[in-house]
Amino acid sequence: MSSPEQQSLDQIRAGIDGVDRELVRLLGERERLVRQAGRLKSDTAAVRAPDRVEQVIARVRAVAVDLGASPAVVERTYRAMIAAFIDLELAVHYPEASARHPTPPDPD
Repeated sequence: MSSPEQQSLDQIRAGIDGVDRELVRLLGERERLVRQAGRLKSDTAAVRAPDRVEQVIARVRAVAVDLGASPAVVERTYRAMIAAFIDLELAVHYPEASARHPTPPDPD
């Protein structure tokens, strides 16, 4: 029989698993939007868009503060996510310019 602490840890882990599932669903939604945006961009500079990246980072850091999350963790997470989505956009729309192909392009 497991201890009350282990049951609590199991419940917390189950909660984390539920949050992870929702995050992956939202990442899929974000990916669909990124793919749509990628079709509208004229070149690789528009895909990389460092000024836009910094706007997004500033916005999500402010959201993190509003919601009581760590701005540093949110920033690191978003920088990694944005880099992965840039790689995906390049692979899909500008394969000749992409040094890395994180996933094969999905047919739209």
